[in-house]
Amino acid sequence: MTLTHLLIISIIQGVTEFLPVSSAGHLALLHSLTPLPDQGILLDVAVHFGTLSAVIIYLWKDVIRAIKGGLALITGKQCDERTLALQLIIATIPVLLAGGLLMVFGLTAYLRQPLVIAWAIIFFSIPLYLADRFMENNKTVGETGLWGALLIGLAQITALIPGASRAGVTITAARALKIKRIEAARFSMLMSIPVIIAFTIFILIDLLMNRQVTMLADMGLAIILSALAALLSIHVFLRMTEIFSFLPFVLYRLALGGGLIYLFS
Repeated sequence: MTLTHLLIISIIQGVTEFLPVSSAGHLALLHSLTPLPDQGILLDVAVHFGTLSAVIIYLWKDVIRAIKGGLALITGKQCDERTLALQLIIATIPVLLAGGLLMVFGLTAYLRQPLVIAWAIIFFSIPLYLADRFMENNKTVGETGLWGALLIGLAQITALIPGASRAGVTITAARALKIKRIEAARFSMLMSIPVIIAFTIFILIDLLMNRQVTMLADMGLAIILSALAALLSIHVFLRMTEIFSFLPFVLYRLALGGGLIYLFS
């Protein structure tokens, strides 16, 4: 893989992973719109690990709280962090089960068609706008309880469609529950941690079983580049949620989706 191709992949993944615009959709479209080849599963693992590193670094206080809560669940200790850990567990289970079923039945390839991605980019931007525009902005994630976490987790299942955006659908569900914008964004980012870890472990096990671990230099560079891009993206995005609504992302998705439908039709 050329350095230019590696840089493009890493930046796209790093910048879009935590924005409500669909990183998977952008990567799939890169290969549909350009002569660049698919980066392969090894680079997928690398750039996802890079974004995972970035969100853990940036939200380290929340990550420590979640770990403390998880340990408290195991030991039976009562503490405030237990709720956060439970919410993350409950919010993660639905997408892991649904993703596993998609892979078992080999349906993932059917969802990566350019027109499917284009329509998903448009369709899922509408509830994002409605929830953000018309719902109140006054709750924390903790106030929604375990049922709130389950609803956000169920919404995350739709992110298995490239173009829907994992960040977008989880933020939409959180805003529909009247959770504050920045709280919705931060919880969405925290939810990405167990999902990315599960994805990485699953792929690495498959690679090790098939003895396909190569391209270590490219993978290392991809991790660093995607982590740096993600750190900058997270910082800017969280600052934006304190000032603006999600309308700029909705307009971007409508323009992108409409252009793609015109192009591929």
